[in-house]
Amino acid sequence: MKVAVVGTGYVGLVTGVVLADMGNQVIGVDNDPSKLAQLRAGISPIYEPGLEEVLKRTIQEGNITFTDSIAEAVEQSEVVFIAVGTPPAADGSPDLSAVKSVACSIASGIRSYTVVVNKSTVPVGSGGLVEGIIRDAGVPEDLFDVVSNPEFLREGSAIRDTLEADRIVIGAKRREAAMKLVELYAPLERPMHITDLASAELIKYASNSFLAMKISFINAISRICELCGADVGDVAKGVAADKRISPLFLQPGLGWGGSCFPKDVQGLLRVSQDFGYDFKLLAEVIEINESQTANFMDRLSKRLGGFSGKHIAVMGLAFKPNTDDIRYAKSLAIIERVLGEGGTVRAYDPVAAANVREIHPDIEYASHVYEVAEGADALILVTEWNEFKQVDLVRLRETMRQPILFDGRRIYSAATAVKAGLEYHSIGVASSVPAQ
Repeated sequence: MKVAVVGTGYVGLVTGVVLADMGNQVIGVDNDPSKLAQLRAGISPIYEPGLEEVLKRTIQEGNITFTDSIAEAVEQSEVVFIAVGTPPAADGSPDLSAVKSVACSIASGIRSYTVVVNKSTVPVGSGGLVEGIIRDAGVPEDLFDVVSNPEFLREGSAIRDTLEADRIVIGAKRREAAMKLVELYAPLERPMHITDLASAELIKYASNSFLAMKISFINAISRICELCGADVGDVAKGVAADKRISPLFLQPGLGWGGSCFPKDVQGLLRVSQDFGYDFKLLAEVIEINESQTANFMDRLSKRLGGFSGKHIAVMGLAFKPNTDDIRYAKSLAIIERVLGEGGTVRAYDPVAAANVREIHPDIEYASHVYEVAEGADALILVTEWNEFKQVDLVRLRETMRQPILFDGRRIYSAATAVKAGLEYHSIGVASSVPAQ
């Protein structure tokens, strides 16, 4: 099948290369000349395990090409994906300016029946918005359909999530349009959920908001555990043993970040307000998440007697492992808190340091994990990279000015840390101090 994908970010590029690897003829579209040059050379502009390998293979096989012309790509395609960003506006609502602009350009390229697919995360009613833009541009209604096909990719495992999707959601007005997507995705042999446009658009927001709610819930429980002396790990394990709940997204930590959860939860809250529903539960989910890191840093500040004159080591900068994405990363809030209160920071991350350096050129960056702890008054574990799980805690402790470890992801056991001579603090558990 001939496919165009407008936008070559996480969603667009992964979607394009996977479809190309399945044997489709794909045209990727982007308006950034430097990014296009990278892509044509087989270089992925984003860090995603396995992505560059598939990109190079599909280029060599001639199944994917790249252009800056939306109209030309549309003219050659049967299915056109809109996969551009919808960042939150100042009021929390999704900014659809890029989607609108792309829809206008798509209209100019339609010459035969075309299925236009909203892959971007968009609020309820966006399918009708895109349809109206294309229709108002003079394209006959029988020459196109707009379909909602939300993505459920996780950064760090996006290729696998595309190939092994739990479900493929297709929202359409007409069966003909839905069947076009069914045909495109059929080789993946994954469950397909076909519904109307509004339901498909809401499924993405509802799914991510529910997962964010689970994380905020267990983080709220962790705060109670810190006050009463319980262990949130044991509590979570006991709760997750109920098959109606499951352990997925029930891991306590510093809170959720990244490109999806903050935007989608805020987006659903805004959508509910627009339709006249006061979603108080979702507002509390956001508040718990925003206060989780602050509570963690308050504990560290109390332990150190404030951050003024203190040197803090930060292990991990990306919002999650296996990505260089720092959008809404907890590391940023931690760095800003320490610097804002007169402390200094040295940080290390296997892949995301360059991105943080653009925001914080004023801090030190270590070249390896053991360097980051040198002379530190406290070490904060922020991102649970596998590299950090295997680290020699004794070696880290020996380089520190004060052997204080604040584990924001609970990847170390208190017993192991204390045995290594570290004073151990974490989420939802009592602090542990080596015997004197």
